[in-house]
Amino acid sequence: MLSIQNHPAGLTFKIRVQPRSSRNMIVGLLGDALKVKLTAPPVEGAANTMCIEFLARCLGVSRSAVEIRAGETGRIKQILIRCDPADRPRLRQCIAGLASHESG
Repeated sequence: MLSIQNHPAGLTFKIRVQPRSSRNMIVGLLGDALKVKLTAPPVEGAANTMCIEFLARCLGVSRSAVEIRAGETGRIKQILIRCDPADRPRLRQCIAGLASHESG
């Protein structure tokens, strides 16, 4: 089950990134992390940049609202979605929805 935690600035959750995929997509859960496939290679921050852009688009937030809090050089990353307390229920539901079906 995906663990979505409250943070003073918004919501956090874990993802597991698989770079060099044939397309950008969310394939569900892997343990307690959302599994995200990205077309970008894991060099010079390309996969991290694409990860931020892809998650922002999937969640309907700006790129500046998505931050990699931990794991920038690894496959397991801690993601922070910056949001107001009033937006948290909607975003929590959106993040949980990503875990329950494929997205692309």
